[in-house]
Amino acid sequence: METQRIADLLEGNSYPGRGIILGRSSDGEHAVIAYFIMGRSENSRNRIFVQQDEGIRTQAFDPAKLTDPSLIIYNPVRVCNGKTIVTNGDQTDTICNFIARGKSFEDALRTRAFEPDAPNFTPRISGMVEGTGYKLSILKSANGNAAGAQRYFFEYENPSAGLGHFIHTYKCDGNPIPSFEGEPIPIEITGAIGSFTDMLWNSLNAGNKVSLFTRFIHVKTGAVQTRILNKNQ
Repeated sequence: METQRIADLLEGNSYPGRGIILGRSSDGEHAVIAYFIMGRSENSRNRIFVQQDEGIRTQAFDPAKLTDPSLIIYNPVRVCNGKTIVTNGDQTDTICNFIARGKSFEDALRTRAFEPDAPNFTPRISGMVEGTGYKLSILKSANGNAAGAQRYFFEYENPSAGLGHFIHTYKCDGNPIPSFEGEPIPIEITGAIGSFTDMLWNSLNAGNKVSLFTRFIHVKTGAVQTRILNKNQ
């Protein structure tokens, strides 16, 4: 699959939903993580990312406007046994719990399925960074079949400098919203964390973007750089 510019992918899609990017920095020295959320409803847009321990959690920007926390309040990023987990839902905790018991990323996600938000049946997307490699997964319904789960896993070992992979929940906007299709998209990763973060934020649809998290992890020292941007300030 041809490597693409992430800015082009985001600028050309008003509603990719929630997205995960994992990869290697252009200098080859850092593992790269990005996670963004978008929203169409008032409840979905009423969120911010808040730093928590080594990761982040979602939180209502205005608690008085929060109507249903079940699928929008969760821990998107956690660090568990040296592995950084990033997901679009409470499966973050499932993965960390399985890892703590000596089990795998795949073992954990085989116990989960897509979100129960008919008719969209939003996919659960998940990633894990460990050392110089990473994994991605998507759990989808079988073309809107509420009883049919499809689980896909992708593993990337020693990616080249400047290469990443992008997966998101929705192919594009719609009603119902069509799920992401195919493999994670190979993308170029350029610049240091500041310019990379700004590029992603500026490329997301201004009306629908909610929050963005980025992290660079030095592959030799483990030193971490993190950025959080919230539309609601």
